[in-house]
Amino acid sequence: MTKLISTALLLGSIATSSFAASSESPLYYKFTMDSLEKQNNKDESISWSGNIWVGNELNKVFIYSEGEKPKGSSSESENQLVFSRAIAPYWDVQLGVGYDKKPNVDKTWGVVALKGMMPYFIETRAALLAGGGVAGLRFEVEYKALLTQKLALTPSFSTAIYSKDIPDMELGKGISSTNIGLRLSYEIRREFAPYIGVEWKKNYGNTDTFSPLDEAYVLAGFKFWF
Repeated sequence: MTKLISTALLLGSIATSSFAASSESPLYYKFTMDSLEKQNNKDESISWSGNIWVGNELNKVFIYSEGEKPKGSSSESENQLVFSRAIAPYWDVQLGVGYDKKPNVDKTWGVVALKGMMPYFIETRAALLAGGGVAGLRFEVEYKALLTQKLALTPSFSTAIYSKDIPDMELGKGISSTNIGLRLSYEIRREFAPYIGVEWKKNYGNTDTFSPLDEAYVLAGFKFWF
């Protein structure tokens, strides 16, 4: 935890210097809850995924968080604090720290990520992780297809890969897991949209040995931003 705090302070110093160097650009902020939903799976989980950032056109500081809380059990989450720098139109490179939390155990990572928009407006983020002699990759893509001005269909895909087993975190070497989702949302306002959907999660290799999972389920939730 001390290392995490030290790195956060270092990132804050870098961000302050970067913002000062481009003081002609005003500071903005945005909070986005990409999903807050009830999943009709065997654990009856509440799941979330969101981020908040503050910065200007070139430099931002992001906090990412995603996780779930099964009914009657403690929550688990993946969190990141990163400094983000624009390197091309629609593309940022990010550097920071990650903190994964499971009941009674946690893990800290160094993070280098690439975030941006691929052709056809496919939102993409790939994060390389390193910590405790283990390397990892978390990759996610999402596409928002507008059916009408307010109705949208959003397919998504994410996967995680690790170089070694991490038994305490129930993560196995190689392809650890995949997550495929499809959500249909309706924008009551630009800033608020309820949705329904389906999702399929599957674990592989030793991850499936530590924590067996191969499940499809329906879900309902909402997303918002301000």
